[in-house]
Amino acid sequence: MAELNGKAVKVEALQNLALTNYGHFTSMRVEDGRVRGLSLHMERLQRDCETLFGAELDPERVRDLARRAVPSNGATVVRVTVFDPDLDMGHPSSADEPRVLVTSRPAADLPLPPLRAQSSTYTRDLPSVKSVGLFSSLHHRRTAQLNGFDDALFVDGRGTTSEGGTWNIGFFDGDEVIWPESGCLPGVTMRLLQQSHEHDTRPVGLADLPHMQAAFATNAAVGVRAVSGVDSIVLPETHAVIDTLRKEYLEVPGELL
Repeated sequence: MAELNGKAVKVEALQNLALTNYGHFTSMRVEDGRVRGLSLHMERLQRDCETLFGAELDPERVRDLARRAVPSNGATVVRVTVFDPDLDMGHPSSADEPRVLVTSRPAADLPLPPLRAQSSTYTRDLPSVKSVGLFSSLHHRRTAQLNGFDDALFVDGRGTTSEGGTWNIGFFDGDEVIWPESGCLPGVTMRLLQQSHEHDTRPVGLADLPHMQAAFATNAAVGVRAVSGVDSIVLPETHAVIDTLRKEYLEVPGELL
């Protein structure tokens, strides 16, 4: 389904979003009407709306609109996209009346199989904002898949890891969980795991990966997913720490949408 401000969306209303690609979003896995980290998702939407549009966003209104896309039971991924259908590409400074587009899709069964990533030099514009501008991320993902990988892992010019196109990455060095210190989007799943499990945050370069005992990807749609390799570096498909993180994440109580 797709609704704009609670009404069936028309093609004309989406035209501006498609042509200008200016806006922000969050995706939530809703299970039996509850969302892990719901308050963090709402904080993200409010923060990004202020950054991109200089406007306030009512989280209760967003929740009302999102509930319309959720079945009474089962798992669904709901995406909330905020954009201004009246944005003028020549005068984006006038875009200050954002509206809420809610879409949904079936949620995948968890856990997903391990993924293999190809490193790719790239830093997103405004990494702290979950932008709808996914061209570069998808281009790097496509290139990685054409080369036989599942996805791309972004690194800077010095080979320091940051994030995947739509996921965060973490590592285990045998002693502790490590989250890369880099310019990346602080994902909701990553933040929930940081609250649940002791960790360190420090730069992690590609040269450090052969010394890691495990790596994992996180986002709201997939939870915790093993990373079985980066470039030619092979990592375990299973590890006790990944099982522990997955268990801790699933034990986070969902907030009622």
